[in-house]
Amino acid sequence: MYYIERDAEGRITRVETTPFAGVVEHYAIDTEEIKEWLNVQAMRKATLQRLQQSDLEMVRVLEDLIEVLMRKGIISITDLPHAAQSKLINRTQARLTLSGLERLIDDEDEGIF
Repeated sequence: MYYIERDAEGRITRVETTPFAGVVEHYAIDTEEIKEWLNVQAMRKATLQRLQQSDLEMVRVLEDLIEVLMRKGIISITDLPHAAQSKLINRTQARLTLSGLERLIDDEDEGIF
């Protein structure tokens, strides 16, 4: 069963398989209109997931860029707003901690084998 909500122009705005407040129609089978709406929603969700992954990758690119600019003396961490400084320092410390833990694990592995 599909429960549908529509906007003032009659376009589907929500489709659920369980009743919800605002239901204006329900169908026992999925119609072409429902299938199309569900496909669009699936594509939208996939696109948002790709953008979120890209955002995570871009964060690392920006961190690397800032590090290069600081190493070359073009900018200083104090040139950045305090909130940005704190975030960069926290991420750097977390990466260093993780890197140190990985070296400990690698060292232990070499001793065992």
